[in-house]
Amino acid sequence: MATDIVSQLADSLAKTGVEEGELSYKGQARKLDDFQSVEEIVKEIEDFEGLQALRLEGNTVGVEAAKAIAKALETKSQLKRCYWSDMFTGRLRSEIPPALNSLGDALMLAGAKLTVLDLSDNAFGPDGVKGIERLLKSSSCYTLQELRLNNCGMGIGGGKILAASLIECHKKSIVKGAALSLKVFVAGRNRLENDGATALAQAFQLIGSLEEIHMPQNGINYPGVAALATAVQHNPNLRTLNLNDNTFTHVGATAMAKALKHLQSIQVINFGDCLVRPAGATAIAKTVSEGLPILKELNLSFGEITEEAALAVAQAVKNKKQLEKLDLNGNYLGEDGCKALKDYMEGINMAELLASLSDDEGEPEDEDDEEDDDDEEEEEEDDDDDYEDLDEEEVEEEEEEEDEDEGEEEQDQNTGKVLSTPPSAPRPSDVSSFLSFPSPDKLLKLGAKRATLIEQQVDVTDARKTAEAFLKIASVYKEDNNEVKNAVLESVDALLRKVFSSSLQGYDFVSTLLVLLGLIKSEDKVKPVLVVAGHLQALEHAVRQDYFPKESVAVLEAFMSRNKVLESCGSSRHKLQSTLQRTRAES
Repeated sequence: MATDIVSQLADSLAKTGVEEGELSYKGQARKLDDFQSVEEIVKEIEDFEGLQALRLEGNTVGVEAAKAIAKALETKSQLKRCYWSDMFTGRLRSEIPPALNSLGDALMLAGAKLTVLDLSDNAFGPDGVKGIERLLKSSSCYTLQELRLNNCGMGIGGGKILAASLIECHKKSIVKGAALSLKVFVAGRNRLENDGATALAQAFQLIGSLEEIHMPQNGINYPGVAALATAVQHNPNLRTLNLNDNTFTHVGATAMAKALKHLQSIQVINFGDCLVRPAGATAIAKTVSEGLPILKELNLSFGEITEEAALAVAQAVKNKKQLEKLDLNGNYLGEDGCKALKDYMEGINMAELLASLSDDEGEPEDEDDEEDDDDEEEEEEDDDDDYEDLDEEEVEEEEEEEDEDEGEEEQDQNTGKVLSTPPSAPRPSDVSSFLSFPSPDKLLKLGAKRATLIEQQVDVTDARKTAEAFLKIASVYKEDNNEVKNAVLESVDALLRKVFSSSLQGYDFVSTLLVLLGLIKSEDKVKPVLVVAGHLQALEHAVRQDYFPKESVAVLEAFMSRNKVLESCGSSRHKLQSTLQRTRAES
């Protein structure tokens, strides 16, 4: 009996969580398709008196299940916090807006006054933002303090819809006598770009109450950064500003440096991987030295900053008594510059606050400090031209020459002498050899069981190794050789079917693939591969298969439609884009 009571108590605690009035189903990986699958949850919501927080993250909710949950929420007027991230894994993109509309309408009908709305990691795109548009404009959000939409694939369109909704919410809330006072805004990894960021900047400027802004990895360049710089000046209580992995250049960095002068409550500045460049870093250093008294963390890593600018930053934080971390890793300091920086920080008794410099890029190869955006675009075009100069046939010819060289010499394990291997007796090919130096011949020599052998060899729990294996297999694709073509597609199908058997593995694979194709930048400094037509032809085949998730199709389409990196692949790129659009429309 005592054991039963303990079990019931443990179960109850697991569901209710530690916050007062919280009902939690967090991370239970439930597949909620219809009323029957959600019946237990509905009853528990209905029976929960004084419900203030509902956690549904880490489950997958269909349209009918959402309607059932929504019905139960229609009487929950005390509900304040909705933790609904990662809630639509495996769902068609078309299912998400009606599900969100049902839930939002229920909150409005109940008269709920939300303080937290978290819909991160749902990859719902612009259509998903439309699904919460009514809710965001309603009185249920006049009290909103935290809005978290990280990694939702909103894009420019979604960013504009979101901005317009927040602006209308603010205006309507003022009429009711209590202005929207949003404190935390999170929208990283959404490809907002300049237009989306500029639209949101207008909302931020109007709201004026923000304390935290997190918008990393959004493809924002200096025009968008400048718009955000203007907006943050009107939010004097801002404590955290995270714009990591966007492209400031010295123009955006200088605008942001001027804005920071108005933010004397700022504690965390994360401009890592933003290419602030020496001029931008120096401007920021000047602002830091003249104010920002409670600064705790300054991240200017991977910004192409040189020794002189880095030392200026170090000197600027000298009197920051609350400083906890200064990150200048991954810049252009060189060995002498790193030593000078470390020595200076040690001299002012702040050495322990300096982050590792292990990824320093060394001294810059040239001293040309031209930093305007046009020059950057020219550099990117030069990179693309380099890729175009090396066509697929040349790559394969080089690989085949390497294969021949490998076969010409072999070492005797007993005598150590180099033995000649006659051309008529080539070494048997294996999976490791193929993945190290892919060639059509090696793939065919793996025999009829090649797909199984590759599937067994590749650890699909490692997203990077899996994505690299996919690209290596695809690189030998030949449209005019049916034997090679079928071998590639057969191997790709076996590998990806295994990858997508787990939604988490599949998500990690697609994210890593986007990095390796050069469609998004990596926080880990992973360099893109040389993209050839075969990569896109194999991917086009894969997205048409039943194992390829529809939400991943939407993600690929979103990134490809706004990126010119793959233009060198010509017809293969256009065919992939057409297939992605058609597949998404059919879903």
